[in-house]
Amino acid sequence: MTRPLVFATRNPGKLVELRQLLPDIHVLGVEEAAARLGRDLPEVDEDRDTFAGNAAKKAREISRATGSPALADDSGLEVDALGGAPGVWSARYAGPGGGDAANNAKLLAALRDVPAARRTARFRAVLALADALGPLQDRVITAEGVCEGVVLDAPRGTGGFGYDPLFLVPELGQTFAELGIGTKGERSHRARAMQAMRPQLLAYLQQLGD
Repeated sequence: MTRPLVFATRNPGKLVELRQLLPDIHVLGVEEAAARLGRDLPEVDEDRDTFAGNAAKKAREISRATGSPALADDSGLEVDALGGAPGVWSARYAGPGGGDAANNAKLLAALRDVPAARRTARFRAVLALADALGPLQDRVITAEGVCEGVVLDAPRGTGGFGYDPLFLVPELGQTFAELGIGTKGERSHRARAMQAMRPQLLAYLQQLGD
């Protein structure tokens, strides 16, 4: 394929997960695409109020900038006791540049007095495929995945990234940070979004190769 698929993220954890979910497709990260083009690519301002809106915006902007089809993800943690927060602000919950440790600390502080039975939450992910210079033009293909769980009062596990050490999947008895790559790759919100997206993505890439 002369126009490679680009995954619109600079998050190395997300790039690793996507490549595991699409082992038969060559995917470039944003930094790899920039190096191939010999120029910087834009930082997309995630200013939409929904995961779908942010994913679509990222996919469109990176597709236009690279001239390639782009797959973007927007995802986050929705905690019921916090009215769905941090939601679309999950990566920036503790403020610009806060990082995973600061985000987790803020979440634990917000839930300090919330009993275990009310700490229900879910990870939600939306994938969006855009191809501004291809057959899709202004259209975007989207798919969503959800994984239900609860937020612990202390982190467990050393794997994963983001809120993974605090997010327990009750039926497995483990946090996302404790799950092996294979199990998380089957059960995560991003994996479920990819399961819904994959047939459409493969059909579209096949169309480009015809």
